[in-house]
This record gives sequence, C-alpha cells and structure tokens, in this order.
Amino acid sequence: MSATKRILFLYTELAEYVLACIEQLEKEDVEVHVVRFPLNSEAPFEFRKLEKTKIYDRSDYSDEQLKDLTDKIGPDIILCSGWIDKGYLSICRMAKSQNIPTVLLLDNQWVGSAKQRIASLTSALFLKNKFSKAWVPGAPQKEFAQHLGFKEIRTGFYCADTHLFEKAGAARKRTIEEKFPKKFLFVGRYLEFKGIFDLWKAFIELYDEGLNDWELICAGTGDLWDQRIEHPAIKHVGFVQPAKLLDLVEETGVFVLPSHREPWGVVVHEMAAAGLPMICSSTIGAASKFLVEGENGFVHKAGDQDDLKSALKKMMSCSSGELKSMGNRSFELSKSISPQLWTKTLLELL
Repeated sequence: MSATKRILFLYTELAEYVLACIEQLEKEDVEVHVVRFPLNSEAPFEFRKLEKTKIYDRSDYSDEQLKDLTDKIGPDIILCSGWIDKGYLSICRMAKSQNIPTVLLLDNQWVGSAKQRIASLTSALFLKNKFSKAWVPGAPQKEFAQHLGFKEIRTGFYCADTHLFEKAGAARKRTIEEKFPKKFLFVGRYLEFKGIFDLWKAFIELYDEGLNDWELICAGTGDLWDQRIEHPAIKHVGFVQPAKLLDLVEETGVFVLPSHREPWGVVVHEMAAAGLPMICSSTIGAASKFLVEGENGFVHKAGDQDDLKSALKKMMSCSSGELKSMGNRSFELSKSISPQLWTKTLLELL
C-alpha cells in the first residue's frame, strides 16, 4: 500500500485471540483503532499490550463523542461486530454514504428461524444502508449473510492465536510420547447451554460402569459454578488465563465441548492447533471446519446425553496410537485459518 491506511474496529466484547490477529496486522503499514465494550466478568482476561494499536472504551464515549472520534481518526475502513450498538450503526451509515468500506462482523448461524427470515426481508432497511461487506467465521454464518443480501462475504474472521497453541502442542508431543494422558479437557463458561451437566453426568456414568481410568478437567466459571457436580475424577480449576490454559493443554489428552448452541467456538481451533483429538456437539460452528468425524474425533448430537456418552466411550476405547494420529489430524486441520491469513483478508477488504 502506498499510504498508511487507518482501520477502525467498532467491537463489542474483545477477546485475546482478536488481539493476536491485530498484533499480526500491526506488522503492516496500517494504523489500527479499536473501540470495545467493557470486559465480561465471566471471562476476565488479562489482555496483551499492543505496541501500535489505540484502544478506546465504549463506555467513555456518548454516541456524539464517538462520531467526533471517528471523524478525528478518519478511517479508510470500518469493521463493526453485529448490530446491537445504535451508535456504531450510526457511524457505519454515515461512513457508507461517504463510500468508506464498512464491514459487518457476523457470527450468527443461519437456522431459518422466523426472526432470521424477517431480518432477511428487512435487511435493505436496517443493514444494507450501513454495510457494504460481511466478514464471518465460516460456512454456517456465510449462509446467513447471503440471506441478508450481502454479495461480498469473506470467511475466517474468528481465528485462534495459532502460534501460541502450536507451541503448547509441541510441548505436549513430548508428554504423550511417554504416555498418553487419559484426561478430557473442557474449557468454557459454567452455563446450562454449554452442556456441562450432560458432560458431568455422562462421564460419571461411564466411571461407574468401570471406565474409571480417565479424568475430566474443567476450566471456566459462570453463573452455575456453585452448582458444579463434585466427583473424585472431575477437577474444577475455575477461570484460567491463557498461560495457565497452555499448561492444562500440555497435560491433557482429549478436548470436549458439548454445547447445546455455539455459533463458532474459537476454543475448538485453539485445541486443534495444539494437536488434541476432540469431541464436539453437532451445533458448534467451528467443528464444521476443524473436526472430521472419525479422523480427529467424534461429533455427538447437541443436547443428547446418551450420544455424548457414546462419543466419550468411543474415545476411551481408542489406543494411544489412534489418539496420537487423531491429534496430528487436528493440527493439520487447524492450519486452514491463521493470523497471517486473517491479516491478508483484511488488507484485501481495504
């Protein structure tokens, strides 16, 4: 690019993996500005410090002040997560009228609900006058964007910090060469829709049936923390920062995410990059990209405890050699999205 481009993100809940991508973006001849919502109390991440990117708290700006800030920045492109913030939408409408590229960041899967069909019919009124393009995680979201009338749609917006988890995977390889750890790992919030009660109950049933040489490590916190099921083979470690999560990855064997609903699930990409076999529910968007049934894990019907139990049992029945091969396949699949490819896509959107 001949001149420094200014990029503005109007973001809701910022995540560490987004910053990993922006850190890669900083290597280009661009100026990056990010407006973000306050931190989620259920995920109090300690974020990395970015050298060049300027970050602003949404709560510090009224809608009018945010417009003034945007005018001061003079962005060459605006990327906005969703359509819940009216101030963000107002800025995008103004920018689009000035022929500045405006990109909708969308993670909703197309399910064909009445609400989504109405949105499809009315998108010309409430979206197409604000956004010129869409950038989505994967195929389930691309279908929704198509229904909304977008013609230019890119995939691969959600991306793990692959470098970080690949390092953990390299350390883990040394661990599993000696003995494959018979430990399942769950990472997520303690909420009903995450399928945690299905997981705990299915695991305990298998334990009582004699498959008691496996453990279950659960990392996370949430509204249902106090209702967690205690068991000798289940370890609740609470919310962990990324560095601690890497330690858990190195010592565990198989990742499991039994969500009843999950638009994408970047953690699936993270665990694939670390080379873990995995069990995911059928509703998880990222599973369509990073899990191939029978090759690097198993998919179970979302919300079906018996089907989850069956998937856990199949994984427990695999040999160490089979589990290692699954992990290698996970790593191969993880390479399809990276911070480098993320940056390339964004520069093309410019």
